[in-house]
Amino acid sequence: MCLNFKPICEEDIKTISYYFKLRSNKTCDSVFLDAFLWKDFYNVKFAVWEDKALLLTMVIDGEDYCALPMCKEEHIKDAFNVLVDYFNNTLNKKLKVYLADEEGVNALNLDENLFSIKEVEDAKDYLYLAENLKTLSGKKLRKKKNHINAFLRENEGNFYYKTLCCEASDTILEFLDRWRDNKGDSTEEHLDGELEGINDILKNCKALNVTMAGIFVNDKLEAFTIGSYNELEKMAIIHIEKANPNIRGLYPYINQQFIINAFPYAYLVNREDDLGIEGLRKAKLSYEPIDYARKYRIIQL
Repeated sequence: MCLNFKPICEEDIKTISYYFKLRSNKTCDSVFLDAFLWKDFYNVKFAVWEDKALLLTMVIDGEDYCALPMCKEEHIKDAFNVLVDYFNNTLNKKLKVYLADEEGVNALNLDENLFSIKEVEDAKDYLYLAENLKTLSGKKLRKKKNHINAFLRENEGNFYYKTLCCEASDTILEFLDRWRDNKGDSTEEHLDGELEGINDILKNCKALNVTMAGIFVNDKLEAFTIGSYNELEKMAIIHIEKANPNIRGLYPYINQQFIINAFPYAYLVNREDDLGIEGLRKAKLSYEPIDYARKYRIIQL
């Protein structure tokens, strides 16, 4: 079987996006924007199989991997077998799935004599009730509300929330440059790749129909966020959230306002994984997740 894998380009966005809406999946990978954000960092390529499934491959630490097929649940086993055939007979390698969502793993019901299936603990996404992030009610979230109240008090009359469109690209990039400079050299390995991905999103902003917002303090952008919406799960996914760390309460404020304004009908919020970074883990736990979207590494034996 001949599969023509190719890089993701602007003209492919509409075609590819369709396949991300076909089955249940609560991970951040369930929406197209996440694949687009990391397409260059992980050398993501795609092929469409018989108009039934989107197949994605990637290169991580020099090794070939794929994602689970993006398709209706009724087609996932056949599409998965197509990937196995491609890896075995075209690449002459064993199939490796980098991060498989739990719903997809359950639907496949693979023979564990043929495939190793192990959870990647550091890759699980944090899930929250949207209502909890909007109201921050209860004792456990009182600190967040206190930080927001401090922000409102200390910046009264000098800030505003704004939905951002493609025309704000220059303002966003200027903010990201300041934010990156503030991080210095001691930062996560993936960070510059993420910033390159954001730059590519801004270049293709209109085609992607991306949801963005910011907080301006003294008419200067000081916080910025990007999100997507998974209609099947009624779930907002927060891909990017950056803020000036020197302004108290700014992070929880944009977190809250983005959910209230951009995703009023969301039931769940996915704030992605913690990459095994202790600081990120502490921050995500502080918002009291109600569950996790677990992910698995699948390796053909």
